[in-house]
Amino acid sequence: METSAAAARLPSLDIVRGVAVLGILLLNILSFALPEAAYVNPRAYGGWHGPDLAAWAVNFVLFDGKMRGLFSFLFGASMLLVIERAEATGQSAAQVHYRRMAWLLVFGLVHLWLVWKGDILAHYALIGMIAYAMRHQPLSGLLVLGTMLAALGLFTFANLPFDVSQMLCCHPDPARLHDYNLSFGLPAPRDIAADLALYRGGYGAILADRLHDNSASPLSLVGFYGPETLAYMLFGMAALRSGMLRGEWSRARYVRWLLVCWGIGLPAFAALAWWQWATGFGLMTMAAAVPLEALARPAMIAGWICLILLLARPGGTLTTRLAAAGRMAFTNYLATSLVCTALFYGYGLGWYGHLSRWQLYPVVFAVWALILLWSKPWLARFGYGPLEWAWRSLARWQIQPLRINASASQ
Repeated sequence: METSAAAARLPSLDIVRGVAVLGILLLNILSFALPEAAYVNPRAYGGWHGPDLAAWAVNFVLFDGKMRGLFSFLFGASMLLVIERAEATGQSAAQVHYRRMAWLLVFGLVHLWLVWKGDILAHYALIGMIAYAMRHQPLSGLLVLGTMLAALGLFTFANLPFDVSQMLCCHPDPARLHDYNLSFGLPAPRDIAADLALYRGGYGAILADRLHDNSASPLSLVGFYGPETLAYMLFGMAALRSGMLRGEWSRARYVRWLLVCWGIGLPAFAALAWWQWATGFGLMTMAAAVPLEALARPAMIAGWICLILLLARPGGTLTTRLAAAGRMAFTNYLATSLVCTALFYGYGLGWYGHLSRWQLYPVVFAVWALILLWSKPWLARFGYGPLEWAWRSLARWQIQPLRINASASQ
């Protein structure tokens, strides 16, 4: 999600990032608008027949986990660009990097605790602090380390269905079963009613609940998702070094990689979607799907990069607007949270829980339109997005020029 002066001069990276910042809302909208379990399990809330089932299936096969993974790839690539630029200009790469990560952590915690429980910035900041140690690895080293970390993440995810199976068959634990159902199973009607009452209520109650439940969530995310996120950041560094994310591959090579990657990933995710539907989205099936998704997800992410860069038309209207949205991904990501919480939570319009799954997507398309409409005109006048500018100024501990003419005069 990082944007910088160095990254902004790499159009391919901005275009891919622009698609990612739009695409991730296809999933995040579920967390803004529906009870937690509905994000994973369509039976939990929001509908699982007809158009609602189709909306879930398309999201599951094409976008769920892939947009988050794409962001992780891009974060690793952008982070490497910033480090290399600091080294090339004689700055302390460690100081530049860790100041950026420290302020990103602050932004992430403010977002998490005061705006929305689904923040990913704090997690990226913590993992980014670890990823710095791998910055000088050669391409092969990045791929090997990334694969090992992805395997570790897969092992971590595999503990989930194992724990659920043990609990269901041998060691009943009502409290843990209740927590699993709240997360990805079928919550009891009273739990759904309590969730709806909370998020249709005022800001004070939502804030108190968020602070109670998420005070240490960045650390818990590191334990569960950390190995996979770090793996994806290293894969992003490798994709940059190989020329893939720079747009330097031949068109034929991008096509070959797309066919291979999606030839693996699409059938795998389609089969998983069918299996979850055929088994009625039961708790054990949903738990078992977590490690199975992780196996095929990297291929889908690589395929997305290839597809985006194949379809991007240099100088095209949509391409330039996507690139602008990507340059302002930090601002657009946080602005999306402010807009969507204002639409869905009780202190705003109070739409929470009132729309079915498929009905959420006109809202998504409207937010996309706003992002695409405002990002390019802003960057025609200013060198950075508002929050990119704030982050850059804080990390350098010096107010940076914002207007393009002011920047050019210095």
